[in-house]
Amino acid sequence: MDHRLVTDLQRALTWSGPEALGTGFARGTLPGLEVCSRLLTPSKLLDVIMRRALSFPQLRLVDAGQDVHPGRYLKGLADRRGASVSVPDMRKLGRLLRSGCTLVLDTVDFFDPAMETACRALQWWSRELVQVNAYLTTQQAAGFDLHWDDHDVIIIQLAGCKSWEVRGLSRNAPMFRDAELNTEAPEQVVWSGTMQPGDVIHIPRGYWHAATRTDRDADDPENFSLHATFGFVKRTPVNWLAWLSDRSREREVFRVDLDRWGTTENEAAQDKNLIAEAARLLADHPPSEYLNARAREIDPGRQVSTFGIFGPPEAAVCLAPFPPEIIDHGDTIEVLSTGKRITLSPAALPAARALLSGNPVHLDHAGQALGVDVRRIAEVLIEEEICGEYTPELATGYTGMVPDAL
Repeated sequence: MDHRLVTDLQRALTWSGPEALGTGFARGTLPGLEVCSRLLTPSKLLDVIMRRALSFPQLRLVDAGQDVHPGRYLKGLADRRGASVSVPDMRKLGRLLRSGCTLVLDTVDFFDPAMETACRALQWWSRELVQVNAYLTTQQAAGFDLHWDDHDVIIIQLAGCKSWEVRGLSRNAPMFRDAELNTEAPEQVVWSGTMQPGDVIHIPRGYWHAATRTDRDADDPENFSLHATFGFVKRTPVNWLAWLSDRSREREVFRVDLDRWGTTENEAAQDKNLIAEAARLLADHPPSEYLNARAREIDPGRQVSTFGIFGPPEAAVCLAPFPPEIIDHGDTIEVLSTGKRITLSPAALPAARALLSGNPVHLDHAGQALGVDVRRIAEVLIEEEICGEYTPELATGYTGMVPDAL
């Protein structure tokens, strides 16, 4: 998937690939600002919020490091039958923004095609799950107090400016569920400064950081800041062991009851046998198998499925969370993705590569260019939820950011 955001991020951070993700603090500047406005603007963020049923904590406001009570900006909206949903009270929310606060919307990618496509591109690039949160801070408001995240983040300043302080680790590889608390920030500052539109920083898991506008002048003409935080949830050996616990159910030795009341000799024999079987389980299913299985078996991404009700699709695009695997056996080819294994004829290989590239494919044009029935192959991949119909609404997330496959 050739997404402009990935290319620009690598140039900004002087990375050649995702290998540097999580290895240390990095910062840079995007080669241009067009990507910022294509991803999100303050008015677009507020429009997204206005048109959704949202509740705390997915939508939250923060003032002086503390959550603002949801009752000050959310309200219940009842229909004529009495069913009620939580929606933003845009007038109250606007007043709070005018007085100065930080608005946070989690998982913007769930609501917006441009952000959804950007996250999918970053997932294909990093092979990790990605979500993006948006932070709009107004006036001279403070953001969150000094804290650390349990995942790596890439932060892009989309509009306005904000001051940051980044410190190092106080505990190596901290986790959300951990054996020890991690509450004391280190004294050493890794970097502090002001982020301007187009600036990018990468903060690894466990690095302490804080952002604020309290140092801005009251008469600053740009009295707001908007940044997007892309979170990368990388896998750890703990995740591998959790996966192994599920695989252990395949073996009878791990399903039988533990003998609590046996003799000392029986207890020793049980310990020896289970330790040996556990070692065999680990050896039979190494971490590399877990990572490959996760990429192949993850659930399909969301997509609009019309099943031809409105006519055959004119274009298609791969919407799998990770790049599908194509195996050429000579007499057949196999596509492995989202827990499915699809067998195609060798003649379908050029079309499969285009359709599974992550870039949009206009079916009639591709059929003429490749000399094969691309439409039929697309129908199979759409039916299996590996590809999706490239609707005009979905296209708004690709136009100008992802080129066509052919």
